[in-house]
Amino acid sequence: MGDEVVIKTEGVYKDFKLDHEKSTTLKSRFTNILKGKKNRTTEVQHALKNINLEVKKGEFLGVVGRNGGGKSTLLKILAEIYQPTKGNVHVVGKLVPFIELGVGFNPELTGRENVYLNGAILGFSKKEIDEFYSEVVEFAELGKFMDKKLKNYSSGMQVRLAFSMAIRAKADILLIDEVLAVGDADFQRKCFDYFKSLKKSNQTVVFVTHDMEAVREYCDRAMLIQDSVVTHEGVPEKVADEYTKLFNKAATGDHLEGQDRWGNQEIYFSKLSVNRTDDKVTINAHLQSTDAAHDGVVVGVGVYDAEGKLVAGTSSTRLLDGRKLNFVANEKKHLSFELDNIFGKGTHTITATIKLSDKVTVCDNWANAARFQNAKRNTYYPVLAPAKLEVKPTNTT
Repeated sequence: MGDEVVIKTEGVYKDFKLDHEKSTTLKSRFTNILKGKKNRTTEVQHALKNINLEVKKGEFLGVVGRNGGGKSTLLKILAEIYQPTKGNVHVVGKLVPFIELGVGFNPELTGRENVYLNGAILGFSKKEIDEFYSEVVEFAELGKFMDKKLKNYSSGMQVRLAFSMAIRAKADILLIDEVLAVGDADFQRKCFDYFKSLKKSNQTVVFVTHDMEAVREYCDRAMLIQDSVVTHEGVPEKVADEYTKLFNKAATGDHLEGQDRWGNQEIYFSKLSVNRTDDKVTINAHLQSTDAAHDGVVVGVGVYDAEGKLVAGTSSTRLLDGRKLNFVANEKKHLSFELDNIFGKGTHTITATIKLSDKVTVCDNWANAARFQNAKRNTYYPVLAPAKLEVKPTNTT
């Protein structure tokens, strides 16, 4: 990531006027004239308020927030689909929005015909489309359907074809809205592999999503838009936590006193410790459920360096190979996460999280739960650390 700023917004506002008593027929217009009424707008929706943003070349920026908060409006302003009501927007380089995939596709044409039509819209010659056509079909996994009309495709099939075409566009900046929600799990995984390749190639990306794991894994920086304003900006992990807090209650309980924790505490960490050797870092987490049973619980751990940057992490979902982590009422479990010691020299802290199967409800998020000192020099920092997990049921009371 360089120092060159390729996207800059200065004091951007966006308002939408909501029409009331608007005449839609000649009869209603004539009636209103006789009654002395006029079409009028009586309400203004403030979609964005004073947005000041800088994105550097090669940066992967995550934009999160509740539905209706202003995230997609910001992307559409950057893409020049909307014009700001007030403020300035500066973009350096060619920008391609992945906002409304499939715009320009013709439902009466076949998948094959739409590839050539959309390719021409994207500026490719027929020869160029001929050369990458098979790659588009293979990525979309639609080989048997390319000669069928698009109107007979499912919504998921249409998104796969549209995404497969969109990634052929040559761009300096990509704007990605949550366009993959209708894709199946395998296709989403393939798309996220593509995102990894973007990150490795230092592609500039602005990414709107509700997937906080994606924010933590791919983004260099994140921002939270709530009620049309930016409320938090900075380290992806912290912004992701602030977003998740919007859907969760504050933590209460005697065992929380003086600790940086939040969540509903239906399952909580009774103890967390870490053991370090030159080769391994083992995080021992003791969990306690209360009077409710839960299936598909997700436990995650993250390791942060002295600057507060997430340098590695893993979760029970990744390590249990499809097996679920279930709790009956008042059950205790001991989880042992063993990570390869790939960490650099200095102090590292552990943050641990317990989520329910919806991956939104947080039972316990414990920041700075434990720490360890490392004497090794800097080494490779993969965000998803090589690890394994051992689960030991203890007594049920």
